[in-house]
Amino acid sequence: MNPSLLVLANLPAAAAHTARYAAALGRPLGLRLALLHGNRYLALLEPELVGAGAAPLARSAAQTVAAPRARARRLPVPAEVAVPTEVAEAGGLGLLEDEVAAAIGRYQPLLLVLGQGPGKGMFNELLRRQVLPVLRATGRPVLLVPAAPPATAGAPAAPRRVLVAVDGESFGLAAASRNLGGLLGSWAAAYTVAHIDRYSALLGTSARQARADVRASKLLPPATPLALYKVSGAAPAAGILQAIADTQADMLVLIARPRSFWSEVFHRSVTAAVLRHCPVPVLLLPAAG
Repeated sequence: MNPSLLVLANLPAAAAHTARYAAALGRPLGLRLALLHGNRYLALLEPELVGAGAAPLARSAAQTVAAPRARARRLPVPAEVAVPTEVAEAGGLGLLEDEVAAAIGRYQPLLLVLGQGPGKGMFNELLRRQVLPVLRATGRPVLLVPAAPPATAGAPAAPRRVLVAVDGESFGLAAASRNLGGLLGSWAAAYTVAHIDRYSALLGTSARQARADVRASKLLPPATPLALYKVSGAAPAAGILQAIADTQADMLVLIARPRSFWSEVFHRSVTAAVLRHCPVPVLLLPAAG
């Protein structure tokens, strides 16, 4: 099967923008999109998170499939809808987990793309309760796409300035993360490694080592130029957000270490702090181990 991207949008307001953005990412390599619609899973969230405003989202099964199929026909790349199947709840991991896992098994995507609406409460709950267990089990990279700004005009484009934030601790990438090298290399983007040193200790030496670690990870094709951006005396999350603004990055890449992102303390990690405030798409790459 040709490589693909699996797109999951949890809200109608996010679905169209997320699919168009994923199409822009995959277009240079001619990747297919598989659209997995998530509206019908809002009932899995806590009732207070859904609230009365979610009532209009209730749709028949036919309507639920019709909207993403119409959306797929309008995309500039080949796309199909991954039609949800009814799965048994008894003994299962939960409807969304089962169906995302089934879609991953069917399409073998390079990347899982998640869209979020303007309000992050439901998205955060969906991420915590349904998606994280799937990602932990499969080790697939995930791209989190924020809602499009109201003033955005025109079709989304592939990123032009990508910031790769690392903490100076050596790392290796999981096999699924290394498989993204061709995709990242197809965007004709400028790549910058951001090293955040909270205590300003040996900043130059550790920053150069961070860039060498990114090069050694084989995340990018060998000839890709790598600029270096250094932030000293800042907390990790604040430093990363500062680096995004200073470099005018339009995508952030974070290394998701098992002990932080996949653990039960996810909501207290640097990764989570960045996700709550990051204005650009965030690509989370599972590290080895």
